[in-house]
Parts: sequence; C-alpha cells; structure tokens
Amino acid sequence: MANELPNGNGAGAEAAPSLNALIQYTKDFSFENPKAPRSLAQQDAQQGPQMSLQVNVGSTALGDNDYETVLRLEGKAELKGETLFAFDLSYAGVFRLQNIPQEHVHPVLVIDCARLLFPFARQIIAEAVQNGGFPPFYVPPIDFAQLFQQRLQELEGQPGTATN
Repeated sequence: MANELPNGNGAGAEAAPSLNALIQYTKDFSFENPKAPRSLAQQDAQQGPQMSLQVNVGSTALGDNDYETVLRLEGKAELKGETLFAFDLSYAGVFRLQNIPQEHVHPVLVIDCARLLFPFARQIIAEAVQNGGFPPFYVPPIDFAQLFQQRLQELEGQPGTATN
C-alpha cells in the first residue's frame, strides 16, 4: 500500500499543468554613470537621491508551447536635478507551458514567469550599481499580479478597447 501512486492509472499526471523554465538570459543591459567621478563624491550629501523605476513585462510565442517572457527594469537615481546613475535591463527567459488553458497563458507569462525572472534581474542591477561606485540598489519587491490587474483596468478604461 505504501508504494501505490495516488493517480492510479497515471492519467492525472499527463493532464497536470506545468511551467518549465528552459533558459534565462540578459537580452539587453545598459548602466550609465554620466557624472563620474563627480557624482561619486555627492553620495555623502544630506539628502538621499530620488529614485525612479519603471517595470514592463512582455511575452512572445516561440512555438506551440514555448514562450519568451521579457522583464524590463528601467531606473535612475537623481540628486539635485543631476543623474547619478541610470540602468536599463531587459532580462528574459524561455518557458514551456503545458496543459494550461489558453485563457490563462497570458497571465502565467506576465505574472508567474516574470516572478521567476525577477530575483536574477534584481541581482544584476544591484551588482552593476555597486560596480559603478555606489551602494548596491536592490529593486524593491514587485507584485506582478497587481501590475497585471492595473494594466487590465487601464485597457478597460480606453475607448474602443475590447476586453475578454
């Protein structure tokens, strides 16, 4: 009895939804330190820099079950109107989705796949900022489900946009 499988004939395993990361990679990356070395001396200013961050997630079908998801993080730090540093990272992965209903494919790609890519993209940015002479900048946690919902609401509010 201890060796029995819970799915009996194995049919349940075939129909189980699965998400597999096949590969992940830096697609494009830029780090700028335009005012160095002067900007490095400004780090000790009383007022901390103003940080801005933009997050975008896109996906492209590569085949029947394979998709590329690209997480793009773009940000900069400014102090007294001058840019201390700026970065632009497109970090991507190829994912295989199996037995996922078609209506759930897009949310899985832009929420779950982006969530899997995020820690690696975050580390790349932190190390680049540190290598640029600044304390590492750790991108704060991102709620990709909330971003997806916000995007849906924006699309619903646009005239002439059809939604499912």
